[in-house]
Amino acid sequence: MWKVCRTPGNCPFPWSPYQRYVAGSYSLADRTCGTIRSIDTAGPAGLGPVRPMGCIFSFSGATQVQTFLRLLAALCLLSVQTFAQDFDFFYFVQQWPGSYCDTQQSCCYPSSGKPAADFGIHGLWPNYNDGSYPSNCDPGVPFNPSKISDLVDSMQTNWPSLACPSSDGDTFWSHEWTKHGTCSESVLDERGYFSAALNLKKQVNLLEALRNSGIEPNDQSYSLNSISQAISDATGYTPGIECNRDESGNDQLYQVYVCVDTSGTSLIDCPVLPHGKCSSQIHFPSF
Repeated sequence: MWKVCRTPGNCPFPWSPYQRYVAGSYSLADRTCGTIRSIDTAGPAGLGPVRPMGCIFSFSGATQVQTFLRLLAALCLLSVQTFAQDFDFFYFVQQWPGSYCDTQQSCCYPSSGKPAADFGIHGLWPNYNDGSYPSNCDPGVPFNPSKISDLVDSMQTNWPSLACPSSDGDTFWSHEWTKHGTCSESVLDERGYFSAALNLKKQVNLLEALRNSGIEPNDQSYSLNSISQAISDATGYTPGIECNRDESGNDQLYQVYVCVDTSGTSLIDCPVLPHGKCSSQIHFPSF
């Protein structure tokens, strides 16, 4: 058995699942672990004490060492499986620039000029099946523009910033990566994250889908059902529709959500749709 005495001592480092398992006589909330009273240096090549995360353990023979190594390998695998993917699906969100700008807050065109009259990417957001979502998962990995330098032209076209003051988009993209992208790092690195969103934009051509159903951004009103059905017909999946209000207080088509699998490549049925507030008739402003 492990030669760990029952006298608790403070662990100099945070607990790990391995420490909790080996020092199993203590509760998980008790941030202590056993200390060695005597050191047995017997074992292959005179293997002595093992110090995982600052808490000392030792073994008394080859069998115990082999058992330890098997246990350690199993726990490492469990750790990878536990933390490799901590979300259930993505929301891929596009916004209509005319509705972003047609509010009391107004907007500012990016430094590259007025964007095209098309839906632009807002983000690719990891979500949980219960409707909650992770955010700001890894402040140690900040946005690095050099990693997406070859994507900038495409991003300025498909992922423009309309926030004031006018910018080149880096602030917007940095926000999306820091808040949302870092929560899918186990699947997509920074470049992979932005590339996935750009590829999804090609798959989900919202303006074309609406126009094919006779719905145009012409300052007219359309039924919420007809907009949802047009997008569903084109993609095969029911979208989430979010509205905002123009300066006159009318509901207008603002954002469209579709759901994507955890690889960031394929559309799926939404486990839960966002709770967007839209009236039965909504305005589709020009841009």
